[in-house]
Amino acid sequence: MPAARKPLILLGLIVLISTAVLFAGDKKSKSHHPDSNASAAAAPMEDDKRTVHALNRFTFGARPADLEKVRAEGLDKWFDEQLHPEKIDDGALESRLVPFRTLKMSTKEMVESFPPPQVLKAIENGRMSMPHDPAKKAVYESRMAAYQQRQQNKEDKAASGNAENSAAKAEPAVATQTATDPKDTPTEMSAGNEPAPTADQRKQQKQREDAMYADLDTDHLLKLPPDDRYKAILKMPVDERLDLAKTYKGPRAMQLVDDMKPEQRETVEAMIQPQAVLGELAEAKLLRAIYSNRQLDEVMTDFWFNHFNVFIGKGPDRYMINAYERDVIRPHALGKFKDILAATAKSPAMLFYLDNWQSVGPNSELALYGPQRFARRGRFPRPRPQAKNRPSGLNENYAREIMELHTLGVDGGYTQKDVTELAKVLTGWTIEKPQLGGGFKFNDRAHEPGPKYVLGLKIGEHGEKEGEEMLDVLAHHPSTAKFISRKLAMRFVSDNPPQALVDRMAETFLKKDGDIREVLRTMFHSPEFWAADAYRAKMKTPFEFVASAARASGADIQNALPLVGTLNRMGMPLYAMQPPTGYSMKAEAWVNSSALLNRMNFALQLASGKLPGTSLDPQSLIPGPAPADSSAALAALEKSILAAMFHRRPMR
Repeated sequence: MPAARKPLILLGLIVLISTAVLFAGDKKSKSHHPDSNASAAAAPMEDDKRTVHALNRFTFGARPADLEKVRAEGLDKWFDEQLHPEKIDDGALESRLVPFRTLKMSTKEMVESFPPPQVLKAIENGRMSMPHDPAKKAVYESRMAAYQQRQQNKEDKAASGNAENSAAKAEPAVATQTATDPKDTPTEMSAGNEPAPTADQRKQQKQREDAMYADLDTDHLLKLPPDDRYKAILKMPVDERLDLAKTYKGPRAMQLVDDMKPEQRETVEAMIQPQAVLGELAEAKLLRAIYSNRQLDEVMTDFWFNHFNVFIGKGPDRYMINAYERDVIRPHALGKFKDILAATAKSPAMLFYLDNWQSVGPNSELALYGPQRFARRGRFPRPRPQAKNRPSGLNENYAREIMELHTLGVDGGYTQKDVTELAKVLTGWTIEKPQLGGGFKFNDRAHEPGPKYVLGLKIGEHGEKEGEEMLDVLAHHPSTAKFISRKLAMRFVSDNPPQALVDRMAETFLKKDGDIREVLRTMFHSPEFWAADAYRAKMKTPFEFVASAARASGADIQNALPLVGTLNRMGMPLYAMQPPTGYSMKAEAWVNSSALLNRMNFALQLASGKLPGTSLDPQSLIPGPAPADSSAALAALEKSILAAMFHRRPMR
C-alpha cells in the first residue's frame, strides 16, 4: 500500500469503528436482562468517558471539536442548553437549507406547484384550469404532456395485446407452424394488420431514440448563464421539454439547474424530474442531522417521526409529509406528550396513512342516508342500503395503532372491544379534499352517535370533543407512561434498558404531565444512564451511522442526494418505512453481513473522496502544524480522532 494513502484508509476505517465496537456493545446489552438490577449496581462510567457517552447518545455523533467544547462548558450546562434548542443559534444550518423552498411550503402549495396525477386529470377533464403564472404554467404543461403520453402508452399497449389475442384465436394454424418450424415464425400483428415489431426490433428502436435524444442540441443550454438557461427552457415547446427530460435523467439533470436560483431550479426539476423536488425533505433531514447545533432536538424529531411513522409512498402523503414533520413533529419534539399525540391525530398525513379519514360510523347520518344533505335535521328519507356512492364503514386501523404503537403499547391492557369503541369515537375525523392538500375537518354526519365505552370509561355524545377527551385519557394513562419511557430508554441507553430506570422515567412522566424534557432530564441524572455497561451499548441505525460518519470526518456536503441513495442501499430509505411500526432501534434489525459491507463501502468511498457531492480534507482533522510525512499524519489522525473518541480503548 502506498504510504501516502494510509491516512485516507485510516480515515475510512474511523467511520467504521463505531460499527465494530457497537457489535460488541450489542452483545453485552443482550446479556443484560431488563428485570435485573445489575445495571443499577454496576460500576459507574469513568469520568473521561462521560462526555463521549453523552455526545454519542444525545447527538448524531461527535465532531472533532465537540469533546473539548463540552468538557470546557460542562456536561450539565451543555445538556440543559440542548433541552432548549430555541436558545441555540443555528444560522449555519439554515443557510444550507435556503435552496430548499419546499421546506416552507404548505401541502396545498406543494400540490399546486408540483401537480399530482389527480390534478392533471382534473385539468384534462375541464374541472380545473391551467395557472396563469408562466413558471407554474410551464410545469403544468410539461407534466400534462408526460401524463397524456403515459396514458397513450397504456392504451397502445392494451390495443396491441388485444390484437395479438385476436390474431392468435383467428389463425390457429400459425401456432402449429411456429411450433414445427421456428425459423418461419411470423412477426406479431398490430391492430392495423401490419407486422408489429419484435422484441429485438423494439430494442433497436429504443436505441435509435436514445441516440437521437443524445444528439439533441442541448449542450448550448449548459453554456448559457443560469438566468438565460432558465428562460430558454421555459420557452421550449412542450415536446422538446419531454425530450430534455429523457436526455437529462438523475444526476445528469443537476447540470441543467447548476447555479440557478432556488425557485428556478425547482421549476426546471418539476418539469423534467419532479421526484427530485419532492426529495428535498430527505436531503434536508440529513443536513440537519449533520450540521445542526440543536442536536438533541434533531435526535428527538427523528425519534418521534419514527414513533408516529407515516409512509411517504401512500398517495397524497407524498405531499403532506413535509408539513407533517415541520408543523406536527418538530414543534413538539421536546414538549408534552399530550400535545404531540393530539397534533398527529389531527394531521392529514396521519389521517390518510391509517385510513381514519374514510372511517364512517355504522349508524351515522352519512352511512344511513348517503352523501345527500337535507334541509332540516330529523327529516330523512328511508335508509337505502344499496344507495349509490354509499361511503365505506368503520375503519379501525388508526384506533388500533394509536393504542398499540402510539400510547399504551401492545401489553397496555386494552381489548378488541376498546379498539372498536375508540374507532367509533374517532369517526368524522377526516380531511377536506385530501388530493388537493386540504386540512383537518370534523364531519359530524360521519360521526357515530350515542355513548361509547373505552377502557372502562363512558364517553358521552359530544362530537369532535369525544376524540379529544380520549386522546387526553390515553396521554395520561400509566401504561402510556411506561411504554414511552421504555422506548426512550431503548433509544438512549440500551436495547434492553434497566427496569428501574424505566420506572423512574415513567414516574416523572406522570408527575410532570408527560413533559418530555423532564423525562429526559430524569434519565440523564440516573445512575443507569452512566453505568459502565451502558457505554457503547447501542448499534447505530444506517441513518445515524451516515450522519455520524460525516460529522466525525468533518466532511463538507454540497449535495446530499448521494447520501440519500446510500441510505436506500443500506435498507433505510428516509420516510419510506411502510408499516406503522417505523424503523427498529434494535441492533438485531441492522446486524448482518450485507449491512456491514454497505457500511464499509460507504466509509471507504467517503474517505477516498469518491462520494459525489461530498468533499473531505483529512488535514483539517489534524491539530497543530502539518505532519512531516504520511506516517506522522497517520499517527496524528489516530490521536486526534480515535484517541479522542474512544480513549485508546482497543476494539473488540
